[in-house]
Amino acid sequence: MRYIFCPLCGIKLIDKTAGDDGEVPFCKQCNKYWFDTFSSCSIVLVANQYNEIALLRQLYMSDSFSSFVSGYITPGENAEETAIREVKEELGIDIEKLEYAGTYWFNSKDILMHGFIGFTSKCDFTLSSEVDSAEWVPALKAPETMFPDRAGNAMYPIYRKYLKMLGLSD
Repeated sequence: MRYIFCPLCGIKLIDKTAGDDGEVPFCKQCNKYWFDTFSSCSIVLVANQYNEIALLRQLYMSDSFSSFVSGYITPGENAEETAIREVKEELGIDIEKLEYAGTYWFNSKDILMHGFIGFTSKCDFTLSSEVDSAEWVPALKAPETMFPDRAGNAMYPIYRKYLKMLGLSD
């Protein structure tokens, strides 16, 4: 989000040079810069000991494609805590090991996505109300139902990292 008015006093901001950051919205009354802000979320490829991936179907997002677990980071929470919490909330399972898989910019929604690969033992899911269905899918078959591989889709870089960990790609 780009600030136009000061969130503290409400006056219209001006652009003012802020060192190497260039022109940044500035409040003359509060003497404060207002740097652009954006949301952050965690996205998790959940895998089990049989090299299967949990794919979720959430009809509010799409009725034809599957996704990984994801959710917004709440104030006071770090990306790892969010990843573990979201897997527990959406699938009802605990992550035994969590590995960082990079950050990805989701341009269409201005979201910074923190990617992870979460490892767990295969078990049944206890789905939250926001997940319509979920299933364990063999890793190599996952792209058959995942959202398409295109710019801004963090699923594929995380998926490729997972395959590399398994020795199934370069």
